[in-house]
Amino acid sequence: MNLRNNSYTIFIGTKNFTEKYYKDKKGWLKISATGREFRMTAEQVLNHLLPAIAGVKPNVILKVEQHEPVKE
Repeated sequence: MNLRNNSYTIFIGTKNFTEKYYKDKKGWLKISATGREFRMTAEQVLNHLLPAIAGVKPNVILKVEQHEPVKE
């Protein structure tokens, strides 16, 4: 089982929208609810993730999927 950062896809959202975060060969990428793509640093990803984990933002749904990374 591969446990590296590129083995995970993170979904953050509510019942009305979902944002997707994952790591590819160029770094972290955010796909917004409208489908726009944004490059992010690891620190920016954490800044989005930590409030959801800490429960600071009510009604936020956090889901993480593990998969085998695509060979690049």
